Amino acid sequence: MSIKSISIKVIALLLLLVGLNMLYKGTLWKKDLDKEADMLLELLNKQDTCDILYFGESSNCTTDSFELCKKYISELTAEYYPSLRLASVDRPAMHAGIYLSVIKNIPATAKVKTLIVTMNLRSFGANWIHSKLETPLQKSNVMYQLYPPLVNRFMLSLNCYEKKNEVERDADMKRQWANEPFHFPYPFKYQTVIEWDNGVGNGSFLNPDGSWDMLKIGLATSYIKTYGFQINTETNPRIKDFDKIVAVAKQKKLNVVFNLLAENVTYADSLVGKDLVFLMQQNKQLLIDRYTKKGALVVDNFEVVQGKDFIDQRWTTEHYKERGRREIAKNVAEELKKIYSREFVEEFKNQSD
Repeated sequence: MSIKSISIKVIALLLLLVGLNMLYKGTLWKKDLDKEADMLLELLNKQDTCDILYFGESSNCTTDSFELCKKYISELTAEYYPSLRLASVDRPAMHAGIYLSVIKNIPATAKVKTLIVTMNLRSFGANWIHSKLETPLQKSNVMYQLYPPLVNRFMLSLNCYEKKNEVERDADMKRQWANEPFHFPYPFKYQTVIEWDNGVGNGSFLNPDGSWDMLKIGLATSYIKTYGFQINTETNPRIKDFDKIVAVAKQKKLNVVFNLLAENVTYADSLVGKDLVFLMQQNKQLLIDRYTKKGALVVDNFEVVQGKDFIDQRWTTEHYKERGRREIAKNVAEELKKIYSREFVEEFKNQSD
């Protein structure tokens, strides 16, 4: 077979693949996105009609069932900028690795010029990094890649993503808890999360009759396992994700604002104590310093929500009642003034007492 005939066949094959990709993109692609990767579908619907996009997880869209106001943090932020269009792209359990993949899809021609990206401290810890939800997240992530849509769909059909089962991820999480030592600037009796968890879990809270107060013990140990870590900037995957978000935003000439969410520091202090609060504040400051130096705007909402204004009182989440959402939105809006000073207007009087 001659080189010429081979070249003709290769060209014909490439043209066929291009044609099939165009056919797929014009027919089934958006249906597949709706099923497998709907954040990208939402991005496609909003990137050319919005000035600002807010990327978040359940913290943005969770409201108390008893509240009259059901507005998201992003919607409350938008009230300060009535002349701009601010919309959200959010799904529960999302983290920076998924935001990164979606953001990479924003074209240079898009109208959007500013990204507000949720920065959730919990997502830097072992129990989120190794969550059982990570496998379905990685499955959807295949469809967010910058390859031709038909290639992504083919890769998805081949299960080309990390698909550890729940037992494997649980083992990875416990391994990290057992092997990562703490480094306090003062003596501390526990070396790892496992040791600390066992120490507090062994009857640290008692009922009046002397029995173990399992409700408080369970809540205290959940705080330890959630926040008992020190971010290693060399190995933490969320650090790598946020670093890349800054780099991609610069490449695309997009402003990037990181909304460092509020954590229930009050309850962490009352249940576990100053040692855990030290770790939480150390990690907070590391994130603020790192990303401010990289040129991002970082909104420090870490301690602005009172303990009573967290919706979940028996678990560690970033779900806030209206007053908490309004306070966070106000601070994000204030930071946005550095970009949109002329568009900023004072919000109407807060309805929460």
